[in-house]
Amino acid sequence: MSEITPILAAFAATTKAADIPAGATQMLRLSLLDWAACGIAGAEEPVARITRQMALDEGGAAQANLFGSPLHLPARAAALVNGATSHALDYDDTHFAHIGHPSVAVIPAALAVAQRQGSTGAEFQTAALIGIEASIRTGMWLGRDHYQIGFHQTATAGAFGAALAAARLMGLDAAGCAMTMGLVATRASGLKSQFGTMGKPFNAGLAASNGVEAATLVASGFVANPLALEAAQGFGDTHSAEELNSALQGIGKEWVFESVSHKFHACCHGLHAALEAAGSLGNIPADRIDSIQITTHPRWMSVCNQPSPTTGLGAKFSYGTVMAMHFLGHDTARLDSYSDALCADPALKALRQRVQVNDDPRIAETATILSVKMIDSNMLQAKHDLDEPMPIATRQAKIMAKATSLLGDEKSAHIWAMVQNAADPAELGKALHR
Repeated sequence: MSEITPILAAFAATTKAADIPAGATQMLRLSLLDWAACGIAGAEEPVARITRQMALDEGGAAQANLFGSPLHLPARAAALVNGATSHALDYDDTHFAHIGHPSVAVIPAALAVAQRQGSTGAEFQTAALIGIEASIRTGMWLGRDHYQIGFHQTATAGAFGAALAAARLMGLDAAGCAMTMGLVATRASGLKSQFGTMGKPFNAGLAASNGVEAATLVASGFVANPLALEAAQGFGDTHSAEELNSALQGIGKEWVFESVSHKFHACCHGLHAALEAAGSLGNIPADRIDSIQITTHPRWMSVCNQPSPTTGLGAKFSYGTVMAMHFLGHDTARLDSYSDALCADPALKALRQRVQVNDDPRIAETATILSVKMIDSNMLQAKHDLDEPMPIATRQAKIMAKATSLLGDEKSAHIWAMVQNAADPAELGKALHR
């Protein structure tokens, strides 16, 4: 058994803000804007309304803000609601090193605890960044087998990152951070079988809430097995972890979070390379298409290849549906494009039936090859890889445009200014509702 906990615990407890590269900090701020925009825009989604009402009905100490409400709730409840809400649209960032959504699991936990503890904006951002990095590294350590067998890395690896972000904000030392990881190991959970339902965004809320809970208990003297992540019969042992020691290489010096990928289509990130490839082909009349062939990495066949979804949520996990949407002129970046009514549209159903999805392990997980056969037998081909570098200025412009489309000019500019200036978490929290 490899020991990942002591390394991650020391990283969370001892990393100095001054040692974090500017590029990682800037990426965190872009993800903060992206996260806030997705959460505010998703506040009236069913999973958001249901979890928020449950938490409001229970009430409790007024410690942290919620998306969609001016009221305050206990930090643990706020983390649950905000995690689920910010992932409700499935429009948030993804890191392909572990195939997870890091921000929606960690930022809600960090913000809730920062508000409760009275932390500064800089302390909040540093803790969130460290927690996100730790969640990705944990996910890399768990490996692809953990994901492939059916565990949702956003929820499982995300819980460890959320716990470390919370523990840092509570001032726990390396031993306390290790104890927090050990305790959250018995809570971390989430299944891919929930994809296409409200259960998927709820997984993100569980990760955030579990992290807050574990750190709070340990800060109060709770004792658990501090090596429960890697111990015999521990989390790794029982959750098909590959235990890849390479996942920890360069931690604290190299920030893998800098290669995070942001979404510019409102659907599963596994579909984005195909959509970008389709976009590069220009205007193609749908009535001239004979068939569409997509070749992708086998990893995505069980994630986003629902053949004939009947709901807007299911459409977000369907190659055939999003390809038909694109070529029929539906804007895949718009939230309202994904609906039950669209899934029942005869034209969409007819074109979707002509989409074939194949897998090839030689293709990168971030790439897709697209072939479109026209009725005149002309063949159009394109390939796109999401891992291709994007200049930071381009990324910032695209995220700002996305936030503006979701929130409007004034609201998005206000939040971006607060993020850039590391505003007090209490002030940032006030901006979470319209």
